[in-house]
Amino acid sequence: MKNTIIISTLLLTIGVGFAQKKGKSYELVSPNGQNKIQFEMVNNAPKYAVSHGKTEVITPSDMGFLLKGNEDLSANFELKNTKNTTFDETWTQVWGEKKKIRNHYNQLIVDLQQKTGNKRKLQIQFRAYDDGVAFRYVYPKQASKDSIFIMDEKTTFNLKEDGKAWWIPAYKPERYEYLYTASPVSKLDTVHTPLTIESKSGLKLSFHEANLVDFASMTLEQTEGTQLKSNLVPWADGIKVRVKDSFTSSWRTLQIGENSADLIDSYLVLNLNEPNKLGNPSYVKPYKYFGIWWAMHIGKYTFWEGEKQGATTAHAKEYIDFTAKEGLHHLLIEGWNKGWTPAWYENRMHMFSFTQSADNFDLEKVVEYGKSKGVELIGYHETGSNLINYMKQIDEGFALYKKLGIHTVKIGHVGSKLNMKEWHHGQFGVNYFRYVLEKAAQYDLAVFYHEPIKDTGERRTYPNMLAREAARGQEYNAWSDGNPPSHVVILPFTRMLSGPMEYTPGVLDVEIKQGYPGRRVHGTTAQQLAMYVCFYSPIQMLADLPENYAVPSMQFLKDVPTDWADTKVLNAEIGEYLTTVRKDEKSEDWYLGSMTNEKGRELTVSLSFLDPKATYEAQIYADAEGTDETHNPEKVAITKQTVKASDKLKIKLGGAGGTAIRFKKL
Repeated sequence: MKNTIIISTLLLTIGVGFAQKKGKSYELVSPNGQNKIQFEMVNNAPKYAVSHGKTEVITPSDMGFLLKGNEDLSANFELKNTKNTTFDETWTQVWGEKKKIRNHYNQLIVDLQQKTGNKRKLQIQFRAYDDGVAFRYVYPKQASKDSIFIMDEKTTFNLKEDGKAWWIPAYKPERYEYLYTASPVSKLDTVHTPLTIESKSGLKLSFHEANLVDFASMTLEQTEGTQLKSNLVPWADGIKVRVKDSFTSSWRTLQIGENSADLIDSYLVLNLNEPNKLGNPSYVKPYKYFGIWWAMHIGKYTFWEGEKQGATTAHAKEYIDFTAKEGLHHLLIEGWNKGWTPAWYENRMHMFSFTQSADNFDLEKVVEYGKSKGVELIGYHETGSNLINYMKQIDEGFALYKKLGIHTVKIGHVGSKLNMKEWHHGQFGVNYFRYVLEKAAQYDLAVFYHEPIKDTGERRTYPNMLAREAARGQEYNAWSDGNPPSHVVILPFTRMLSGPMEYTPGVLDVEIKQGYPGRRVHGTTAQQLAMYVCFYSPIQMLADLPENYAVPSMQFLKDVPTDWADTKVLNAEIGEYLTTVRKDEKSEDWYLGSMTNEKGRELTVSLSFLDPKATYEAQIYADAEGTDETHNPEKVAITKQTVKASDKLKIKLGGAGGTAIRFKKL
């Protein structure tokens, strides 16, 4: 890729000092010397430990696997070889929250072989970054070729001290769509990753995984005290991973920060993925879009055919006209195809067609009308988790989109299990979601998933992977008790550490006057504006009804981009507040988003991120005086002032409020 500098050196001596043998152990140190991994063999079993500066983070912990037949691949090893390397590159994202990303790490590779039995070989690769550490297992092809059945992973993470953890449960029917619980590590359930922890020493930690390919997702279970253990998501028959001849696990990652903002500023998960395989495809573009979607969730329309049907040719033309008038160019229409019924979301093998239009909807005519107005449709495939049905039609469905000039497809997977049998995040699901992504690229399609496998950074390898849901998003405000104010300032430090999220912001009528009685967004309109900066995604929906955008604050939604040259977090506390600034990729403008939980607060931010030689007009959209979640939540105060990089700006946030600012370079 352009502008890439790579240094990769095999160190033959310990003179460089980043990895060295200390007695019976080996120490790998990050480039800045702060993060350290210690590896040693204890009674012929591999152990590792992690520290940050003088603070122990993970005390000696187990490694390895249990194979079928109770064969132990965690002990009886001898160390055959070690190799140290260092790597430093700066690579360019096709799109992203930061255009240039540095990938700088030191690596230790350990080769092991068991002394007796099948004498199996196992390689462990460790990497130390300035923002965290990672390791993975590589099981190379052996002399005796056989199928590998992993029954358990024995990796543990023995945290030195307890701390406050933010988590959602694993093995639940709604996948990742839960509110976060905050509890001591010692009180954890079995949880999904990213798992974020504020340790008693003050360090901010996040456990996750990267580059998950043909393997089971890792959840974490608390076994005793502050020990966490890898819990691989099984197949329906209980086997965790099945492969032939060899396997490479995902990277087990630990991001380490001294403050909350450090976690968001980390690109460790992304860096651990393979480089771009698609180049810079013309069909992959960041954008904002409208949709015939929110009206269905609030009950104004239905997803299915009938009197209140949302996906009709007439409604589509109305929305296309509105999209064109507002200067946007993409529209999502859910329910356009045959198969939608009032019970479509139930856990059964629901049958959708991916080529046949619903009654009262003509896909070809709608596409042509959109083209005449400069509006492109976003394709939608709701599988209902019936992948048997979907796989029979996927080529035909994708080919139809390519023929019509559609370049993005949203793919949904409502249902507790895939094919009513397999977990979304088991090896079956991992392979399915990767297969669909690669298949989409064959038809010049970019993808965003709902009800998906979690993100592990594959957008670096496949930039047609735009975003995914994988969390409790905006829709829950339409028909449930909704998301509490703290939820939106927890997500950036948990779910969003894995990658872009499709939260579907932009509901300006936060009291949802046309919706179900008692349902509303638990935040202010200004907070909804701030989400476009605080919540990163290359595609951002303007989720509300068209009539609710006839307000002055709509200008911010027109202006705010979705592709960025740079991102900085100015202040942050997990579950409390967040202020993020991003520089537009296509101009010299910066944008700021600031959000708080239920507590109103005043923050002072330095504008030193601005060009020191320039003057800017700050276009400020803030909670009006006296505004919070329950007092005039839709009131937005719009003001302007001239600012420079040497200035400090006071931000006043109402309870559950926000502020959004465009800094326009003059």
